[in-house]
Amino acid sequence: MSALGLTIAVPRGALMTGTLELLDGLGVDTSEVRANDRRLLFEDVGIVTMRPSDVPTYVEAGAADIGICGKDVLMEQAGRDVYELLDLGYGACTMVLASKAGEDPAAEALRRLGVMRVATKYPRTAARYFEDTGRQAEIVEVKGSVELAPLTGLVEAIVDLTATGTTLRENGLVVREEIARSTARLIANPVSHKLRAKEIDAVLEALRAR
Repeated sequence: MSALGLTIAVPRGALMTGTLELLDGLGVDTSEVRANDRRLLFEDVGIVTMRPSDVPTYVEAGAADIGICGKDVLMEQAGRDVYELLDLGYGACTMVLASKAGEDPAAEALRRLGVMRVATKYPRTAARYFEDTGRQAEIVEVKGSVELAPLTGLVEAIVDLTATGTTLRENGLVVREEIARSTARLIANPVSHKLRAKEIDAVLEALRAR
């Protein structure tokens, strides 16, 4: 159990440094986590580290009382039974629709065929977006570098997260539309939110006072 009296799901990857700094500020000793790249569970300080997309799963199941993940993950897993408590403000990036520079191949495919092919790691979010904007899209889910898909002719466009746009530019892609902004969010297990209300309220108060 952490100094906060809670078990915390911490995302590895882009949000990890900001999250550990946040926990340091709350009085949680994260030095052991920083010193052990491969270890995942730190029971003595109440931290469990995992892939960002797994954070809502562990929090929903009660394996962690609270967790931190990007809004992009919550959008993609909209059906999860977790409470989104606070926008933490760091890890800002934008989910975009992008395609090869020049005349937009996605718009051209829509004109000619009435449907465009779109590669993404966020199939549910992308499908919702095109449905909401009244366009037909064939969603192709990919796990690796999404930028490769339009370059090889697999698709006409991609839906992906970008912080600076550098990777898109380096691969000859341009942003066509901004879909949503994403930052780190604090989430809680609904049962923990009731049973550990005092501890969770204390965390919220400390974070709001930053």
